Amino acid sequence: MEAVDLRRDTLARIAPRLRVPGYDPAAVRAGIVHLGLGAFHRAHMARYTHALMERRADALDWGIVGAGLLPADRRVRDCLLPQDGLYTLVERDGVEETAGVIGSLAEVVYAGDTTEGLLARMEDPAIRLVSLTVSENGYGLNPATRALDPEHPMIRADLAAPARPRSAVGVIVEAYRRRMEAGGRAFTAMSCDNIQGNGGVLRAAVLSLAGMRDARLAGWIEEHGAFPETMVDRITPATRPDQVAQLERDYGLRDRWPVFSERFTQWVIEDRFAAGRPEWEEVGAQFVPDVAPYEIMKLRLLNGSHLAIAALGRLMGHRFVHEVMADDRMRAYMAALMDRETGPTLAPVPGVDLGAYKRDLVARFANPAIEDTVERINTDAPVNLLVMPIEASLAAGGEVELLALALAAWMRRLRGRDDRGEAIEIRHPLAALLQERAAEGGADPGPLLSVESLFGGLRHEARFVEALRRWMASLHEAGASATLDRALGGG
Repeated sequence: MEAVDLRRDTLARIAPRLRVPGYDPAAVRAGIVHLGLGAFHRAHMARYTHALMERRADALDWGIVGAGLLPADRRVRDCLLPQDGLYTLVERDGVEETAGVIGSLAEVVYAGDTTEGLLARMEDPAIRLVSLTVSENGYGLNPATRALDPEHPMIRADLAAPARPRSAVGVIVEAYRRRMEAGGRAFTAMSCDNIQGNGGVLRAAVLSLAGMRDARLAGWIEEHGAFPETMVDRITPATRPDQVAQLERDYGLRDRWPVFSERFTQWVIEDRFAAGRPEWEEVGAQFVPDVAPYEIMKLRLLNGSHLAIAALGRLMGHRFVHEVMADDRMRAYMAALMDRETGPTLAPVPGVDLGAYKRDLVARFANPAIEDTVERINTDAPVNLLVMPIEASLAAGGEVELLALALAAWMRRLRGRDDRGEAIEIRHPLAALLQERAAEGGADPGPLLSVESLFGGLRHEARFVEALRRWMASLHEAGASATLDRALGGG
């Protein structure tokens, strides 16, 4: 049978084993603008919103305007517009998979050339929530202080032309200004990025930029806006061309950009909104008064472990996370890292069995159906995911040996070659500086540690620096595999 092109008018022709929306996607009306329409948002927040629309007709008013701000986001628009904003989400757990068409996107906007059309959309009072997944690099922050950096190129551009902002923070500030001048109601700004205290970080950045423009605007946002904290969790790799072909072969559906994710999903949200919200708790989200315990748990145990094993695994020549986890030594390293160093920095998490959570993480990382690449993690995950637990453990008098090894591997990777001599592409906002310092230091981490914007005052922590130097020397002299043996007591 010939494959079907995904569009609203072809939904009735899609094979029965692939779920289609139980509501009319043409009836979806925009209530949310989301900045950063990547795979993660489409596997997570858009998925929850779609599930709610399946249950409640009034949820159709919470459709999502997905907006891209970067040149790479043009492809998302070009793929999704011919599909009426529809896309397929395939959820896998290593044993079985389910696939369904998601219909919660009301519009798709590319704002990489100009943000005027996006801002005009955000002026609409029907938009009550602006969410974002732009990664920590998209906020224009000083990495060490996590405060807005006025010298960041994006922020400087926004201050020079505030009515034509380029950054996510600048777009939010200008949209708030337009609401204020029109006498309208403020929307909620909700970060879904992996940043500790993401709501507070976003709020501080928005108020800082607004204050640089107009003290009255900053005061209005502070009084009327809302910035809830969130914790989002679902492993979602970038979609590969062979997966697009696989979807067409297995399901008879041509989708230009489907999304593939694990089946596990978790979303914890602070219930603080300025203009109402979807009833996401009906489809599995948790609304709590304090997100911090859940957020720190995820950042320390999941994200920190992810970066630790990805850096070491790449040096050993692995391409996929499940390949890394097939090595019993890496599983033992990850378990020890969580048990001895990152886990003890956590406060109790209501309703969570931390032992079970850690065991589940090992199983999730080992899931071969996800095919998540170590380079996605090494590129997308900020090194803060290691720096912050190191600082927390040092402050508590705890161990930092295994965290020091993880950071040593992250630094060793900056040399641009793995232990087999194969090239490693380094993609980071400070890539040129980091590679220069890595070459200067060799086995000495000192030049890299002096990059205060990334590593803060860690260079002054003698106990940590001693461990870092030892692991760096071992990685350079013996390689990642032998160094891992030493870390586990085998050498």
